[in-house]
Amino acid sequence: MRLYLDTSVYGGYFEPEFEKWTKPLFQKIMDGDHKLLRSPLVDIELQGAPVHVRNLLTVIPQRCVEHIETGKQVDDLALEYVKAKVVGETSFTDCQHIALATLVHADVLISWNFKHIVNVPRIRGYNSVNMRLGLGLLEMRTPIELFAHGS
Repeated sequence: MRLYLDTSVYGGYFEPEFEKWTKPLFQKIMDGDHKLLRSPLVDIELQGAPVHVRNLLTVIPQRCVEHIETGKQVDDLALEYVKAKVVGETSFTDCQHIALATLVHADVLISWNFKHIVNVPRIRGYNSVNMRLGLGLLEMRTPIELFAHGS
């Protein structure tokens, strides 16, 4: 699977509450079981993270990474999510992650952001905009949900 990991997942690798599920996810990526979609949005957000979180990107073999790019189309779609009141303007960056994952046809967007991304009302909201615009549905899950059935 091609997986888009938002920034919360990188931090989750080092958080006791989330590491139990996050570390196996990264191991599956490094083993080549899944492809990591590396986003410049994540790179930007990680610039302010502690060094050990930023360094997590350096240990993932390049053969396991697909670099993707952002642009005007991503920003336009993110704005559509805000206009539809899926989230407020202050969550525009979260919308950009979802828009980028949608536009590159990620199999799953993985996040620990329960408030703005991985909760049923938000997922339905983002996907209703995607469907209205003729885009595909985007699976949005936590690492727990990804591994619930042995993925």
